[in-house]
Amino acid sequence: MRTLVSKPVPEAALAPAHRPRPAPGVIAALFCGYLAVGLPLPVIPLFVHQRLGFGDLLVGLAIGIQFLATVLTRGYAGRLTDQLGGKRSALQGAVVSAVAGLLYLVAAWPGMSSSASLIIIIAGRLAAGLGESQFVTGCVSWSIASVGPQRAGMSMSWTGIAMFAALSIGAPIGMALYLHYGLAAAMMACILAPVLAALIVLGSTSYLSAGGDRLPFHLVLGRIWREGLGLMLQGVGLSGLTAFASLYFAARHWDNAGLVMTAFGIGFILVRLALGHLPDQLGGYRVALCSLLIEAVGQLLLWAAPTAWLALAGALVTGLGCALIFPALGVEALKRVPPANRGSAMAAFVAFLDIAYGIAGPVAGVIATHLGYAAVYLFGTACALAGGVLIAGPVRSRS
Repeated sequence: MRTLVSKPVPEAALAPAHRPRPAPGVIAALFCGYLAVGLPLPVIPLFVHQRLGFGDLLVGLAIGIQFLATVLTRGYAGRLTDQLGGKRSALQGAVVSAVAGLLYLVAAWPGMSSSASLIIIIAGRLAAGLGESQFVTGCVSWSIASVGPQRAGMSMSWTGIAMFAALSIGAPIGMALYLHYGLAAAMMACILAPVLAALIVLGSTSYLSAGGDRLPFHLVLGRIWREGLGLMLQGVGLSGLTAFASLYFAARHWDNAGLVMTAFGIGFILVRLALGHLPDQLGGYRVALCSLLIEAVGQLLLWAAPTAWLALAGALVTGLGCALIFPALGVEALKRVPPANRGSAMAAFVAFLDIAYGIAGPVAGVIATHLGYAAVYLFGTACALAGGVLIAGPVRSRS
């Protein structure tokens, strides 16, 4: 297959890219847009299970199917970002994410049958996946372009802070809106958040990456498979938190299920703020290996927790472990592709995380049905340890 060639970007267009920190507008837009991901996370499982009356497998499907649309459109989002810039991709993604919120709102219409509501919820999750694919790929690549590749790890740390701050705040807000005002109120918030993100994107500076030879997307995937697979195995633990934590707490008659993602986000953000520079300084593989082992400990705590507070501690430790895996492995992934393929590399890299979410949700649903909700986190422990084994090879080779 022919290698795609882009026109070189004029040097004047590259000059704004050298910032000491990611562009504030990019981070602010990413935070607002990603609220639309966090808001429905604790709400949709409860709505599908308790209000619509469907079982755990369909709960997992309703959460996980979003990532089918995301992974199928990552190649398009990467090409769009490489060719037209992250700003364009982020703007398109924000618009589609708002459409997803509108579909969620329609699903809450009074008098609608359970089957019709479920179908519309699933359609909304597919639209959310399409929107997230473009929005996150665009924002992450846009942020890297604003600081340059030498600070890519730091840039990914900041974008991750924005995303998981949005998850930490969005999840309890979504739960509170749902419990006090119903699904419609929570889903209105899912419309407003990406609309605000789109307005911020429109007013922000566009940062472009250098042109040059571009590899086809499937060749990019082939170059970063190890880093992507490590990220995928890490994502299983987070998937278990997002899809089943609220039901796990309800089954144990524990309160404060909405604080699970808050605890995760606190651990995540603390590590990124304090140690986000480590992947650039120490190398990604070594940081990723330590992080995967810490995630495994957090998942094990969740599995064995006798009280809600110990379960929240497990979520916190999981956040500590997950914090640097994305930037650590992302730095290594970027080293394996030409400069003009950085958008596609990020799209391919994150696609592995989408696969984790898409597969882990239904698999965890089967596990929860037959072995109970706690077993979901034992599964997450095993996957984190498997990721550590995978990454240990490059660590040894560089020692």
